[in-house]
Amino acid sequence: MTPPHFFGYGSLVHRGTHRYPVQGHARVRGWRRDWRHSRHREVAFLTVTRAPGSEIAGLVAAVPGADWAALDAREHAYDRVRLSGSEVRDADALALHLYEASAHHTTAPSLRHPILLSYLDTVIGGYLAEFGRAGAEAFFDTTDGWDAPILNDRAAPIYPRAQPLPARDRDLVDSALRSLFAQVQPPEALRPSAQG
Repeated sequence: MTPPHFFGYGSLVHRGTHRYPVQGHARVRGWRRDWRHSRHREVAFLTVTRAPGSEIAGLVAAVPGADWAALDAREHAYDRVRLSGSEVRDADALALHLYEASAHHTTAPSLRHPILLSYLDTVIGGYLAEFGRAGAEAFFDTTDGWDAPILNDRAAPIYPRAQPLPARDRDLVDSALRSLFAQVQPPEALRPSAQG
């Protein structure tokens, strides 16, 4: 029997945020990322939504001991979804799942519940390491919700698994956010307690 695997499309792409045994890369058809807020978390986070014609890249990792409990606890604001074979490229033989936030308890991010720049930097660091600059740029193109406030917490990261970027990579993030007309708030804006 094939052991269960999960598809990481956000912070899980950065290997510095976890110790799961990585199997490789995959692409998932029919999904896009979106920034959302959940009543289960103080800050905005990435989820996915079904989007015919779209495709996102990510990392595939095995569920340690085939036991979902620890991973489900980490992803407690999400529902685990089994992907069909037609949705998966490059990992077709695996029993692959992803995590999708329930629409019943999510809303748009706000200044009170912003995107953390330290979280975004961590995600982009993962995409740069795994997929190069083109992969990082594709992340911005295949993610919705850039009208949400973004709190610049780089100097004192709120995100608990923050992985700081070198200056050249921060410049890539900042340039992409400018091109998306994103609203980056200064550090003295509301600083939520970190969860996620």
